[in-house]
Amino acid sequence: MEQTTHRAAAVRDGLGMGVAVGLSGIAFGAAAITAGLSVPQACVLSLLAFTGASQFALTGAVGAGGDLVTATLGALLLGGRNTLYGLRLAGLLRVRGARRLLAAQGVIDETTAVTLAQPTREASRTGFATTFASLYLTWNLTTLAGAYGASFLGDPGVLGLDVVGPAAFLAILWPRLTASAELRGLAGAAAVIALCATPFLPPGVPVLLSAAAVLVVMAR
Repeated sequence: MEQTTHRAAAVRDGLGMGVAVGLSGIAFGAAAITAGLSVPQACVLSLLAFTGASQFALTGAVGAGGDLVTATLGALLLGGRNTLYGLRLAGLLRVRGARRLLAAQGVIDETTAVTLAQPTREASRTGFATTFASLYLTWNLTTLAGAYGASFLGDPGVLGLDVVGPAAFLAILWPRLTASAELRGLAGAAAVIALCATPFLPPGVPVLLSAAAVLVVMAR
């Protein structure tokens, strides 16, 4: 009975995260068109890359006048954090065979947050699958909608959709942060590092650099 309750809660978390964050695909679709990408290019990027921060970084760099190669390298650098997530989730998900390729596609900020927030391994696997499926579907549909409606939306930032992802991510992690002083210290140190590095480093690098906060907490 308890296991069923945990899995039901994981489904609710996954659906809530998937729909809430997926809506920001509208902002990405509009931003991609504004940066000069075509509707098919925006949609293919969401289908294959499926990591919002990297996608926004790429379109932002292109829109600012950067060349495609540099923009792509910056997006890949930012997406490198998903590799660290994969290492952490491997023991929980225990995916085998060809399914590992599919699971790897779904290892992003939001699926990691929901997965790690669950109390049991089964609930973690349920949370991962639910978040991945709902977010992938919603993100790609809203990317298409945002790309087609870009001329009506104007500046995507006006709608405030760019804050949906971070807000949902924080909401799902908040119970862990309030329960652990060590995690609060880690989060605070990471935020300070990223904020200090942002004015001086290319997009994506401050986020990766903030991982050094782990060393700070371990040293303490």
